[in-house]
Amino acid sequence: MAGLKASTETLWRVVVVGGHTRSIGKTQLVCDIISAFPETEWIAGKITQYGHGVCAQNGENCDCAPEEHVCALDWETHADTGTDSARFLAAGAKRAFWLRTKQGYLAEGMPLLRKALEEVANGESRVAREETAAASDLNSSTRTTAVILESNSLMQFVKPSLYFAVIDPLKEDFKPSAQIALDRAHALVLRGEAGGDGPPAPLWMKLPTKLLQEKPSVLQREGQPLPVPLEVLVHRMLDAAPTAQL
Repeated sequence: MAGLKASTETLWRVVVVGGHTRSIGKTQLVCDIISAFPETEWIAGKITQYGHGVCAQNGENCDCAPEEHVCALDWETHADTGTDSARFLAAGAKRAFWLRTKQGYLAEGMPLLRKALEEVANGESRVAREETAAASDLNSSTRTTAVILESNSLMQFVKPSLYFAVIDPLKEDFKPSAQIALDRAHALVLRGEAGGDGPPAPLWMKLPTKLLQEKPSVLQREGQPLPVPLEVLVHRMLDAAPTAQL
């Protein structure tokens, strides 16, 4: 019980990146944020929920019982494997992982996520104590640690420091998890084809007009650097004390 209590009381700086459908640049936005703040010790993760009948352990069709292999978490060890978590490492993340759960079983995956982050935090605390004891330069500063996660469904369990929602108005598919979380977004990141002067035209009407009017939005086309308004928000979060629980 003591270990469980300690994990739930740990506070983090947490950025969550979500979006209304696949292949709209969520992973790229995570990489852009990591690259824009190279002095930060980023712990980056991607969370995937598989459909029914697919095992979370290997992402393949299976006959395992509903309570078996409902979640799995693996740390990425190489930056050149082509996976999204490898892209996080290539962008500059200190650690990167992939958390997979069966559809509807993210709650069962949360203890794995908390345990993994606690292990990193405890390891860093030990290293920091050793370095402090051995350091001769009293003016040396410690690097800020932050967590950045690619997920929509995580918003059901976490109140992050920042939540960015990636929107591509040219794609009509809209995940229910994205619709639920959208009103909690600190900013909307609009995608579109390269070129042109204005923002992409909204071809669907699933976003409430009031939401579009109230939420800050920025346009970031493919290949463009992290927009300044997002950079400012992340910079403020990193300068502030951690407030998010996982």
